[in-house]
Amino acid sequence: AGGARKVVPMIRWALWLLGGLLLGGIVHLATVLLLPRTATQDAYTRLAALSPVNKVVPLQAPTPDDAPMPFMDPAFAAAVCRYDLAGGPMKFSVPVSQAYTSVSFYTRNGVAYYAINDRAAGRRVIELDLMTREQRQELPDDEEVTAADRLIVESPTATGLIMVRALSPERGLSRMAIQALAAAQCRVAQ
Repeated sequence: AGGARKVVPMIRWALWLLGGLLLGGIVHLATVLLLPRTATQDAYTRLAALSPVNKVVPLQAPTPDDAPMPFMDPAFAAAVCRYDLAGGPMKFSVPVSQAYTSVSFYTRNGVAYYAINDRAAGRRVIELDLMTREQRQELPDDEEVTAADRLIVESPTATGLIMVRALSPERGLSRMAIQALAAAQCRVAQ
């Protein structure tokens, strides 16, 4: 009978430990999922002060003490377009740089939903139409332009960010990367 009395407290401690671990896991998971939504200085908000809507704006080169966005690589020239599709679909274009050019699309909450680079585009200019699913459904079915003639990207939200990066593999080529980004356009389609 004495051995059974020792087992019961150990089972209670094991249940308390299991309950504590389970509760801790739930709290951790909820925090990880909800914290990004409560952040007041997300990328979109930080870039709102630097860039007007529907216009490509170059970002300053990062320094060890200051960078417009976290984890920016100094080997890349970067530009951003804060877009708003409420006024209609957008046309986006950027000439490719000599080394490498990439374009990434993010929702208002920072979720990446599309990316393309110069090698995937296969052209000297990355051109595409950006629109919501509803705007895409409004396109005429008998349109002469086929999907092979233009790239259409569907945005899951009406607002978001387009990040453009151009590599300058050598310090002397940074001017070319900056010039390629300066020619980028992000405008409402007419």
